[in-house]
Amino acid sequence: MSDIVNEFNAYRERMNEKILGDNNKIIKRIFNLDTNAFMEGALDVKTKELLGLVASAVLRCDDCVRYHLETCHKEGLTKEQVMESLSIATLVGGTIVIPHLRRAYEFWEALENKN
Repeated sequence: MSDIVNEFNAYRERMNEKILGDNNKIIKRIFNLDTNAFMEGALDVKTKELLGLVASAVLRCDDCVRYHLETCHKEGLTKEQVMESLSIATLVGGTIVIPHLRRAYEFWEALENKN
C-alpha cells in the first residue's frame, strides 16, 4: 500500500525538477510563495497544513490532498485530527468530495503503514 506514497513522491519530484529546470521566473516564484506560505507564522505549521488539506479537498485536487496529508503525517497530526478536518471539507464541498475523501483515506493508511 505504501507504493502509492512512493509513486506519488517520485513522480512529484521528477516533474518538479523538470518544471523548475525550465527556469521560468513566474513558476519559480509561485513555487517559492507556496513553500513560504506554509511556514510558521501567526498560524503554526500544523494548522496551515490542515487548512491546505481542507481547501485541496474542497477544490478536488488529489495531488494537493496527498501532499498535505503527507506533511500532516510528518508534522505528527493524528488520524483523528486529519479525518475531522476532511469531514469539514466534505461538509463544505458536498458529496462530490466523497471520492476524494476515499482516496485521502487510502493515502493516509499508506502513510501509516509506511512507518
